[in-house]
Amino acid sequence: MTTPHHDDSNAPATRGDATPAVTERFENPGMPPHVPRRADEDPRAARRAEFQVVALFTISALASIGFVVAYYAIDRDLKGYLLGIGEVNLFHVALGVTMGLSLLCIGLGAIHWAKTLMPDEEVVEERHPQSSGEDDRQAVGQTLSHGWRSSQLNRRAALLGSAGGALGLFALPLVLPVVAGLGPRPRQELYTTHWEEGTLLRIDPSGAAIRAADVTQGSVFHVMPDGWVGHEAIEEHGAEEAMISKAKDQIILVKLDPATIRSQKQREWGYEGIVAYSKVCTHVGCPVALYEQQTHHLLCPCHQSTFDMTDDCKVIFGPAKRALPQLPITVDAEGYIVAAGGFREPVGPSFWERNRPGLLGDDQS
Repeated sequence: MTTPHHDDSNAPATRGDATPAVTERFENPGMPPHVPRRADEDPRAARRAEFQVVALFTISALASIGFVVAYYAIDRDLKGYLLGIGEVNLFHVALGVTMGLSLLCIGLGAIHWAKTLMPDEEVVEERHPQSSGEDDRQAVGQTLSHGWRSSQLNRRAALLGSAGGALGLFALPLVLPVVAGLGPRPRQELYTTHWEEGTLLRIDPSGAAIRAADVTQGSVFHVMPDGWVGHEAIEEHGAEEAMISKAKDQIILVKLDPATIRSQKQREWGYEGIVAYSKVCTHVGCPVALYEQQTHHLLCPCHQSTFDMTDDCKVIFGPAKRALPQLPITVDAEGYIVAAGGFREPVGPSFWERNRPGLLGDDQS
């Protein structure tokens, strides 16, 4: 029988007691010699570097101010041509260039400051036991004081001032679009709709009028006011006004069993069980268009707010905090359903001033 041979040529050397030999240690080569920079030895070079850093921070500040000016001064639909790109929106180009230049100059100024004026000597801090003794606190204070002095901030106030100004003004391009983009505060826009006494209810989008006698129990109609339906509204009033009407005038009309209605107001504002409510959800304004016939619940598809149509469309589930406004209705001489008046409260999402007296008129407060 042949015994396998093991090659131990790469095995670590051992003593007679099989303990591994101690690896040879190398001396610490230490830190390489420090090479002074021109700004370290030549005061004129240091002042020149300081001027360059200040100039970069100043350009950044001016670019941030330019962003604000462009945001308000340039038409948002202004078009132009750029070589190699083609037609562009000059408003977006101005915002991008000014913000980019502001951030670029902050970065270049910080890098130039670090490379030319801040200390560049490597320092090794030996590990030592943590202590809260007075000597250690004094040493930390001296280290911080030395760092402050070596950064030359105490002697170069222009650096500190220009850096602070650039960083402070750079916040404007970040904050301004958020604040200004929230749009104007609600005034009377949500208080006024195109519903008023005698306005004919028309099915959206066909535009057909609704005769009360033809509405069967459980029927659901999506309704707009007369004159604001479909393409006719766009042709007569323009696309923007038609879209605004679509956003706040939309109504859902349902015929309920009068015996299931629990609210006296709901009975008086309806007609033989036919009730009409705003479709604009009181949470964030999504269209409440899903009607469940068995439970008489209205569901908002965006965030699942649920409203009970048999009880003034009060909220029974979800994030909405306010019932859907009811539109009072009646019938005209020909039997068609018409509005008996406008809404008695603002439609749409809640806002701080929705209960302010006088905005709905003295007769509708």
